[in-house]
Amino acid sequence: MNKTKRNYMDATHTWGRIFMVTAICVLVAVPVAICIKFDAWPTFNQVFKGLLKVIPIFWTSAVLEIIVYAPMLGTGATYLSFVTGNITNLKLPCVLNSRELAKTKPGTEADEVISTIATATSSIVTTVILAVGVLALTPVLPALTGEDSALKPAFDQVLPALFGALGAGYLAKHWRISFVPVIAAVIVLMFDGSLGTGTLIPICVVVSILAAYLMYISGFLTGGVKPENPLKGMKKKK
Repeated sequence: MNKTKRNYMDATHTWGRIFMVTAICVLVAVPVAICIKFDAWPTFNQVFKGLLKVIPIFWTSAVLEIIVYAPMLGTGATYLSFVTGNITNLKLPCVLNSRELAKTKPGTEADEVISTIATATSSIVTTVILAVGVLALTPVLPALTGEDSALKPAFDQVLPALFGALGAGYLAKHWRISFVPVIAAVIVLMFDGSLGTGTLIPICVVVSILAAYLMYISGFLTGGVKPENPLKGMKKKK
């Protein structure tokens, strides 16, 4: 890693941490301001009981998402994504698509720049579209998305359609390492169809890594030629 990249990464981490702390302060300031305004403060027991209900699900999922998404997004994009949200259905697809178009490799400085720009652009565009949509569609939105609307089934399939379009290209290009995690996801959902994506994605990531490693050392990905085990090479270097 050269000096320029170290400086860039150091600056990204510095500003990213400032950005995260500022965002946390702003988010916490909203309920605090409401409590001050109405002079209504929750007790410690009330706060603890409320957190106890979400800790097992959301806190565990949050830790897993950082481990899973950070290597895929890059440094700058990770800081932006975890503050602005919508990682699974907006930020991650934008990063993957921009990386594919720019033909950059994960972990490189060029990829860091591309992923950060893609995430920032996605955040800005999303904010603008939401603002325009709220102002323009508020009067007609109930008629479009209501339970009795003819368009309701179409709105329910937006996210699957988005990931289907993005995933089709990767599945076709890397079909040998794609079918195992897909089968694993189907099997898991057969046992628990209500499982959230925050739990399902880490499971599929672990399965993908193990399956790809086993396929590689067995020669399945290299036309029958068994390459040297990369883990053995790492041990020798140590």
